[in-house]
Amino acid sequence: MSIEVSAATLSAPTQHAELPEISRRSAGYHPTIWGDHFLSYASNSLENDGDDNNKQEHQKLNNELRKMLMADQVDKPLEKLKLIDAIQRLGFSYHFEKEIDLVLQQMHSSHDDCDIGVNDEDLYTISLKFRLLRQNGYKMSSDAFNKFRDSEGKFKECLINDVQGMLSLYEATHLRVHGEDILDQALAFTTTHLETMATCLNSSLAAQISQALRQPIRKGLPRIEARHYIPVYEEDPSHSEAVLTFAKLDFNMLQRLHREEVSEIAKWWKDLDFSRKLPFIRDRVIECYFWILGVYFEPEYRLARRILTKVIAMTSVIDDIYDVYGTLEELALFTSAVERWDISEKDHLPEYMQICYQALLDVYKETEETMTEEGKLYRLDYAIEAMKNQVRAYFREAEWFHNHHVPTMEEYMAVALVTSAYAMLATTSFVGMGDVATKEVFEWLFSDPKMVTASSIVCRLMDDIVSHKFEQKRGHVASAIECYTKQHGATEEEAVKEFRKQIADAWKDINEECLYPTTVPMPLLTRILNLARVIDVVYKTEDGYTHAGVMLKDFVASLLIDPVPI
Repeated sequence: MSIEVSAATLSAPTQHAELPEISRRSAGYHPTIWGDHFLSYASNSLENDGDDNNKQEHQKLNNELRKMLMADQVDKPLEKLKLIDAIQRLGFSYHFEKEIDLVLQQMHSSHDDCDIGVNDEDLYTISLKFRLLRQNGYKMSSDAFNKFRDSEGKFKECLINDVQGMLSLYEATHLRVHGEDILDQALAFTTTHLETMATCLNSSLAAQISQALRQPIRKGLPRIEARHYIPVYEEDPSHSEAVLTFAKLDFNMLQRLHREEVSEIAKWWKDLDFSRKLPFIRDRVIECYFWILGVYFEPEYRLARRILTKVIAMTSVIDDIYDVYGTLEELALFTSAVERWDISEKDHLPEYMQICYQALLDVYKETEETMTEEGKLYRLDYAIEAMKNQVRAYFREAEWFHNHHVPTMEEYMAVALVTSAYAMLATTSFVGMGDVATKEVFEWLFSDPKMVTASSIVCRLMDDIVSHKFEQKRGHVASAIECYTKQHGATEEEAVKEFRKQIADAWKDINEECLYPTTVPMPLLTRILNLARVIDVVYKTEDGYTHAGVMLKDFVASLLIDPVPI
């Protein structure tokens, strides 16, 4: 999607003077809650006395778990499913992707709704199989659930007594695609009864249900889900000690790597000194790193994380310049400078914009050096074009605000899907990913693919639902809420209901695009899926990024500060 901005629109003076007493808005963002905490995580402080022993134990268990996965258990398919589920939910399936895929591929190949005992399987087993196959790209038919409906087509009331089965079915429904009315029905059925169960069951099971209702597995971030699931799995009497120990060791080893990375990012940010030079922005670089950790946490994506964290941090700064601080004349200058992408353009900008513009180009210059060394410089062209498109869309929204224009929903969404930044972040997320991201993949990204559009819809509408009241108080372009209520004469509640339906439909699009045969390789689609997951976690009930001292604070601490007790 490309946003066009005419040359006439950008025809502002090319020189500037310090304009006295410009009336500027203020959002009153709270300062960073972390201070210099993460600067202390220097690389030489990450080792500990038991690290070598932990690495040896980790490798030993790695080999043991690989044997467990590949063991022939034809007569115990449920045990293999439960093992795969545990490995995925505990967050270390990246070690065993080939083995897991082989098992599920074989299971899918032999499955025809009457094989491997499907007619004899209970609700828990069929739901688990369905979820695991779909999570890994294999389409199992939702017709497998017909056996649990009565003659009137309703789910049998006796299922209510099967708590684990109901919970398993609930999780499975979040993998549904368009046209699967049975799963829409199953979601409503399980949600209603699980909400009741959460208030009357024993504390452990009730807590699991409440967590699932709050954050389904499909929409959760793997690292946060792992941190939550480790103690749950430990309480399960049937848990495997090898699986549990490996999960704890792996989580902490990854945490040390992530601490080192966030320390480097924190130093880069402190050197920029934005909190002093640009005091009107959201100082959220640690939260930016958390966001990108949600996109990819695996060790192999260290370079990709560094690139994308710096880009999202700069995007946040630019967003605040357009939304809060800049005059329309200044924003025209900045938009023009980004279009030209030349450091000489800095001299035409106000001083505060010069600081941002220099830092922006420096981030991409650093990436250019890395991509040149790897022979993948073409990727930078796509990343820069995506950022230009981002800034064009920001400027369009700024024009709407300054002209007091409330667009139609169609006009709004064409621009707001771009300002959600998810098309740009999806493009940039591929830059540091290795050989899987070919030139053809970048061309695909610029063809407005359904996967990116769906992820952007989730981002834009969830953001607008929870943030529009705060934004309108200090002056902000009309959100989807204002656009919809004005165009349709609707209430805010009616607008929110409609948007939640659109978000649910977007998730169905995402699920559909992640089923084989896929348009592009699954590792790439997973990045876009994970971008949608970040939004579901961070913007579920509030703008957790802007108001970072509440829910997001605990998430950051659990992933980057507090190790898992061994």
